[in-house]
Amino acid sequence: MVFLKDWEDFEMAAESMYLKNSSNCRYSMKYIHSKGQLLLKLTDNVKCIQYKTEIMPDLKKIEKFTGNLAAHMASNE
Repeated sequence: MVFLKDWEDFEMAAESMYLKNSSNCRYSMKYIHSKGQLLLKLTDNVKCIQYKTEIMPDLKKIEKFTGNLAAHMASNE
């Protein structure tokens, strides 16, 4: 498992991983209340990338990313 420090790196890696192998990708989001952290994880059974944040401005970026990922999942391509 790889933790990426930069949001842009995580976003690009996650989108490219999903586009390469969409049928095996899984995306999860977990809130850790005791630490006040949000943990994102995307895996394709071979590689796993993670991103965690404690700052509020990242939530808008995560919301936009999740919407884009859901749009990819809902499209026919």
